[in-house]
Amino acid sequence: MCATAAVCGASPVVAQRTASGGSANQYEEMTGEQLYNATCANCHGVTGSGVPPTKLGFNTPPADFTDCNFASREPDGDWVGIAHEGGPLRVFFHMMPAFGDALTEEQLQSIIHYVRTLCGNDSWPRGDLNLPRPMVTEKAYPEDELVWTTEAALEGSGAVMNEIVYEKRFGTKDQFELVVPFGFQQLTVDSVQDWSTGLGDIVLGWKRVLFHNYGSGSIVSGAAEIKLPTGKEARGFGNGTSVVETFVSYGQLLPANSFLQLQGILEVPFDKELAGNEAALRMAVGTVFTQGRWGRAWTPMVEVLAARELESGATTHWDIVPQFQVTLNKRQHIMANLALRVPANDTETRYPRFLVYVLWDWFDGGLFDGW
Repeated sequence: MCATAAVCGASPVVAQRTASGGSANQYEEMTGEQLYNATCANCHGVTGSGVPPTKLGFNTPPADFTDCNFASREPDGDWVGIAHEGGPLRVFFHMMPAFGDALTEEQLQSIIHYVRTLCGNDSWPRGDLNLPRPMVTEKAYPEDELVWTTEAALEGSGAVMNEIVYEKRFGTKDQFELVVPFGFQQLTVDSVQDWSTGLGDIVLGWKRVLFHNYGSGSIVSGAAEIKLPTGKEARGFGNGTSVVETFVSYGQLLPANSFLQLQGILEVPFDKELAGNEAALRMAVGTVFTQGRWGRAWTPMVEVLAARELESGATTHWDIVPQFQVTLNKRQHIMANLALRVPANDTETRYPRFLVYVLWDWFDGGLFDGW
């Protein structure tokens, strides 16, 4: 996050502390703004917009902390880690130095608190509210992501279904979503079993953050989606009618790097003869563990899912989904999740399924960056 002392020049106080390992009273008493001006402003500029690379002696422009679209996304922990260990921690520019020997974590955090003010627009949800993505429950934070999910039946008729989700963030609080499902299913026709391939019902959606508060650790979003009848109903890849879905998602930070996520859903089909109204409630709880101070993140989670058609005598279907998400590369913008969806009732007709997704947060870099 902070500029390199070797190229931009560190303050005498920073140099003194780095060399001696000691502390200077005038340095320890500095505010976050004063620390920023002493250690970061030579490259990132006093306003935070960055000094032009032509004046710095290298081609890579420094981060612009006044760009809210960039600055609001990252959680404090990532910025403190990069400032403490240097750019190579997340495979960023090697000229970004490590300040861990010059500044305490508390001092780095005070710089981050000041840097947060340089955006100047509190409408952008903080990256600390961007909770890990559960396998099924839709999270509240708006994203720029591409997610490929594969689901395989472990019992009953064979089926391997895939879903590609493209998410694009717009402005401070909005997100567009495109979902393209496709897969392979085992069908029985005239007592003969065969495999069929096909495209499922494509989904278009829009999500907007309704409320966010970093102080309380809460974020709430609402969304509307339309499911188009692009899949062949006869082959089990669609239900033959358009469906409108609305939902509300809630995320809550908990102590000890834990979190809670909730989602309430209502589906209304265009043709009531082909499909009925349906409601669902989903809950996910989990905890993030890291290898070392800022290493690979492992996130075990469990989801509880309930779904019911809104008609008299309908059964509420319950599922339990234990899972864990893991970051795959050093930049931590490529992740995977492995899960098992286990029916809690109606097990005579509903069977366990294995799920896996690979997630690419493409705003933070290319698919082959940051390894």
